[in-house]
Amino acid sequence: MKLKKPFSPEVLYNHIVHYYIDKKGVTIDEANKIAQNIITRELQRHVCQDVRCKHLSSDHIKNQDTCIIIDCPCTKFVSIIKNVQPA
Repeated sequence: MKLKKPFSPEVLYNHIVHYYIDKKGVTIDEANKIAQNIITRELQRHVCQDVRCKHLSSDHIKNQDTCIIIDCPCTKFVSIIKNVQPA
């Protein structure tokens, strides 16, 4: 059984800011705003959406998606469902 790689928002934030400043030529303030939006979205993707759990995906076993926190009743990692159309 493998654990998922821990999500590191600080490292990602730094990479995003430098990318937009160096490669795209945007200002520091604009790069920070873009990075904050991306980090917020990524944090939501990496948090279990089960209301009983709310642990990071790195706290779930990769193959089975079972939460490794002892007191947690979560049995499967629940991700955000996007663009669901009503039937």
